[in-house]
Amino acid sequence: MSNRYNRKKRSKKSALITIISFILLVIWSYLEGNSTTSLSSPDSIEQSETQSDSTPAETNSTNGAEIDWSISSYISLADIPAYTDTPYTEINGNGPFFSTEQLATGPVEKYLDLDELGRCRGAIALLNSNMMPTEDRGSIGHVRPSGWHTVKYPEVISDLYLYNRCHLIAYELTGQNDNVNNLITGTRYMNVKGMLPFENKVAAFLRENDHMHVLYRVTPLFDGDNLVASGVLMEACSIEDNGDGLSFCIYCYNVQPHVSINYTDGSSRQEPNDVNP
Repeated sequence: MSNRYNRKKRSKKSALITIISFILLVIWSYLEGNSTTSLSSPDSIEQSETQSDSTPAETNSTNGAEIDWSISSYISLADIPAYTDTPYTEINGNGPFFSTEQLATGPVEKYLDLDELGRCRGAIALLNSNMMPTEDRGSIGHVRPSGWHTVKYPEVISDLYLYNRCHLIAYELTGQNDNVNNLITGTRYMNVKGMLPFENKVAAFLRENDHMHVLYRVTPLFDGDNLVASGVLMEACSIEDNGDGLSFCIYCYNVQPHVSINYTDGSSRQEPNDVNP
């Protein structure tokens, strides 16, 4: 009787262990199947595209490595040709300064923190057509970028105002509206004649190639502690075709014909005897 009781007890214990083991195996299989991996190549971009309105830091992590997005080691104002009546100039043979590591970083959208003087430092994004907004841009009049002045020169500027709140990455590309880390004090001339044609070129490429991505970076360059940027460096490279479809590196001059600008604080004056034709 005692032996029969012990056998039943051992049998129940064995069955209980089997059930618990099965449950643990199911849980482990579920967790393993839902684990995530970091992206490291354009082939995996579609698996995990993210977009954020937050203010990220200057570096991002890809497979444990820190990516530095600054351009200070590549170029400075000393490398920029003097302005000669054209709104922009090609830099680096019109080839962007992106490293192999940056081109392979995967999804990224960064608006670097303002510096100690309250100046924008740059914006980077891996663009695709899904990021482009469908609604009209909202008001940005409450944002006052470093060096901002509200001033009109109706005799020499057909749109009246000297300065625009210039998006580093255009609203039409990411839908970023009043992000203070993405807005600088820029002349109407730089905004419309310099930056806009290249922004439209990127937007058109994305619309025509909705399966493709463009790594895009816009960086304002300041002379010393000036509050107004001397200009902006714009870089773009289409990813899937290694830049065959779209690639450029240009510098837009933050100037306004017929107006002298004090870049230290943004003050300005109309040049004598200059009027619009």
